[in-house]
Amino acid sequence: MATPGKSTALAAAGDLKRVLGFRSLFCVAIGLVVAQNVMVALLNGAGQGGWAFLAVLLFAYLLTLCYASSFAELALMFPRAGTLSTYTEVALGHFPAIVATFCGYIMVAIFGNSAELMIADEILARLLPLDLPPMTLAFSIIVFLTTLNLLGVDIFDKFQSLVVFMMVVALLIIGGGAVSGVALARPESISLFEPGSPLGWGVIALLALAMWGFVGAEFVCPLVEETQQPERNLPRAMFFGSTLILVIYLLFTAGALLYVPGEALANSELPHFDYVQAVFGEPGMIFLTVAVITATCSTLNTSIAAISRIVYGMACNGQFFALFKKVHPKYQTPWAAILLVAFLSVSPILFGAGLETVITQLTGASISWLLAYVIAHVDVLVLRRKLAQYARPFKTPFYPVPQILGAAGMLVAIGYNAPSLAMVGEVFGMAGLYIGGGCAFAAVWVKFVMKRRLFEAESVDRAMQS
Repeated sequence: MATPGKSTALAAAGDLKRVLGFRSLFCVAIGLVVAQNVMVALLNGAGQGGWAFLAVLLFAYLLTLCYASSFAELALMFPRAGTLSTYTEVALGHFPAIVATFCGYIMVAIFGNSAELMIADEILARLLPLDLPPMTLAFSIIVFLTTLNLLGVDIFDKFQSLVVFMMVVALLIIGGGAVSGVALARPESISLFEPGSPLGWGVIALLALAMWGFVGAEFVCPLVEETQQPERNLPRAMFFGSTLILVIYLLFTAGALLYVPGEALANSELPHFDYVQAVFGEPGMIFLTVAVITATCSTLNTSIAAISRIVYGMACNGQFFALFKKVHPKYQTPWAAILLVAFLSVSPILFGAGLETVITQLTGASISWLLAYVIAHVDVLVLRRKLAQYARPFKTPFYPVPQILGAAGMLVAIGYNAPSLAMVGEVFGMAGLYIGGGCAFAAVWVKFVMKRRLFEAESVDRAMQS
């Protein structure tokens, strides 16, 4: 097998056009991570953990740098849209590749996008004086974003940059206004250190909530075939994007603790609504409206773009139906995969699922997302030995510490993923159902469609040529 040099490896590409620079990837790295369901999770966590939750955010940020390092190394070794499916098929075989990608990304997108749409529809109904049938705004958003994605990655890029800029400004105004005290006076009834706030090792149980605020920076990797100078822009986008996210979260959660009682934050379904109202009063609803619309649009826009490229890459790898590797002749977008992701995003709503049900299902599905990170770290460890001489445009600093620490941290987050002890059985039961279904699909596909052994690793040449 040939050992390609840097330029040869990065030149490999399919039918997609390279138009995305650092700014574009930076907006993608932020765009998926900062979502409304994330705001709810973080404020719930702040309500439960108090000021100690800020330390948990810092640890979650450290774990984010770990997984970003692993994904950057893998994505630049194998610059293909399939991302984890491509890396894992070379490291461990097609069966774990399909399971990791199908369960870790596609299943999570189904419930994550649905939850985002439901929360947006509910809070916009409170904020905007519109008398519309339920979910009208949500379906309008998904149709609009699907159309943008179909029209080309450059159209997606321009819109993404705009909404991310507006979202970041709105969130910094909310958090900065609360922390600086330039808004309404802080309620005297709120103690800076509430007696019930857990300190020390007990707060580590909130790691799963904090980690939920940082998952998704690797969504720049499915766009590697459409990226200019990926060896430079892709790692920087993940690292700088995650750092800005940390700053936003620290301000946002600290401000909430100054204005809203911990119990209210912990138990509210829409704590960001209560938070902004406490800080700015009714005029602050303008900032919240901007934050809600831009966060939802940014998250869904990124998800449709990235997940569709993952589906497209799997189809190119022979791991999914060939229909989904079709590219539009004019716009050079994977149109079939885009339409599939858009449909999956609204499918729970179409089948009558409520927000509480979808959130619970999302919690179960998110376990497989954290497992996907563990698999990415394992991929790096395996390929460092298996392909020791292979060109690596980016190499993980301090290897193998980020891989070991990152995998261990994700396993701890998985262990505490259930919101309460009463929900442990339900959440992990759902996770087992999703992973079991993914394993069944992967086993049948690899054995009878691909006609390969389950753990037969793919050669680099075939992985890069598929």
